[in-house]
Amino acid sequence: MLLGPVVGALLAFGTVSAQEAKAANTDANTITIDNFTFTPPELTVAVGTTVKWVNHDDIPHSVVDGNKAFRSKALDTDDAYSFTFASAGTFSYFCGLHPHMQGKIVVK
Repeated sequence: MLLGPVVGALLAFGTVSAQEAKAANTDANTITIDNFTFTPPELTVAVGTTVKWVNHDDIPHSVVDGNKAFRSKALDTDDAYSFTFASAGTFSYFCGLHPHMQGKIVVK
């Protein structure tokens, strides 16, 4: 019977799709630091979401919330920092080493 292998293939495809969806959601909550810029400059997430910043520049950067809710150490090339947003609000942040670099997280 071909039904068993077909069902198995469909189930396997569903598992891959769920894994891909999870990876895409994680990527959606990642902010890159490149060329002295946070990308995306503004991100909207749900309460409980972990946001990750990754530095792709050749020099250190940091992530500092204007209201002191979070602060990373200096991030060297390819270093990352993550923060979980436990409450709703707007979090304006900047690079502590280069204050002209700014971004915003909106938590709903």
